[in-house]
Amino acid sequence: MRLIMKWALRLVALLVVVAVLAGLWKREELTRLMAVNSLFAPEKIVDNFSNMNKAFLWTELTLPDAAPTPLPKGPDATLPARTQDWVEARDVTALVVVKDSQIVHESYYKGTEASDRRISWSVAKSYLSALMGVLLDDGSIASIDDPVTKYAPTLVGTAYDDATIRNVLNMSSGVTFNEDYLDKSSDINRMGRVLALGGTMDGFTEGLAETFAAPGQTWKYVSIDTHVLSMVIRGATRRSIPDLMSEKIIGPMGLEVPPYYLTDGVGVAFVLGGLNMITRDYARMGQMFLQRGQLNGQQIVPATWVDASTQATAPTAQDAIGYGFQWWVPKGADEGEFMARGVYGQYIYINRPRGVVIATNAADRQFREDGVNDENVAMFRAIAAAI
Repeated sequence: MRLIMKWALRLVALLVVVAVLAGLWKREELTRLMAVNSLFAPEKIVDNFSNMNKAFLWTELTLPDAAPTPLPKGPDATLPARTQDWVEARDVTALVVVKDSQIVHESYYKGTEASDRRISWSVAKSYLSALMGVLLDDGSIASIDDPVTKYAPTLVGTAYDDATIRNVLNMSSGVTFNEDYLDKSSDINRMGRVLALGGTMDGFTEGLAETFAAPGQTWKYVSIDTHVLSMVIRGATRRSIPDLMSEKIIGPMGLEVPPYYLTDGVGVAFVLGGLNMITRDYARMGQMFLQRGQLNGQQIVPATWVDASTQATAPTAQDAIGYGFQWWVPKGADEGEFMARGVYGQYIYINRPRGVVIATNAADRQFREDGVNDENVAMFRAIAAAI
């Protein structure tokens, strides 16, 4: 009898330990889910956007032991008189302006600091495009006209079955994907919950089955297309995106502060919007693309890829904003004027003829309202013309 009681007590103790561990695991999972649900709340959005690693799984990129690429302080620029009104209206948190490789304006708002590693949102897509260009150049990937299933065979039989790398680069995959951030049941918000709960981005993508058009036929902004690029790159190289990005792009650029990616439950980088870095380092990316892929004394991204990826080659509607390979081309753009853009007001704006780069971060909850993007581009153009 005593032996039975002894083993019974041990079993109870074991079950208690298991219950406690399960509770701790679920608590972390529930904490992330609650963070997602309040990510864009007016009272939390600014702090959240500077501290995404408090809410999500993440991994830091590796920087070499070397001095950052010089981005010296230049003469203070006189910005247009309406700049401050724009900053307040658009809930800007950071504004860095570079002219002829020198910082001529740098300001931070809403209690944020220069050292904040800020969420890129879809600005991250342009970084992955740059990596794609490097891997095409070194032969890791043969052609952007290859089918995505050549490198990501788990996509056979899914909505991406007939899509090429070119199709997903310029958002013409034809895959059905609801990107309405205000609809809690949309695909983009379902994907966010997968990320928060430690699920897999690959698994989510492999579950997409519907298309609305044949690949290459029409343009529709589909963020999950960028994750497909990640699957292609990882399939071609058998390496992770953070490792590749550290070696091929981030390390050679010479950044000040190690960036980090948000990740899913198996450590796969959230490439379509999960890159976080300080605003001066976003400006370095703009400077590299202004210089056709050169920075820190190196040709980091092939100049031919810089040119190709920043041309409006996607089948967008006539007179609409242009799109290249994960880069935007504003309406009425001059040659050499293009930008990376993310939701809630994240931008890297490049104006090569004027030698200007503008990096901004924001927490603009009205970012989807009609005319907001046009207003932002007009502001960037006004700043570039004034300095």
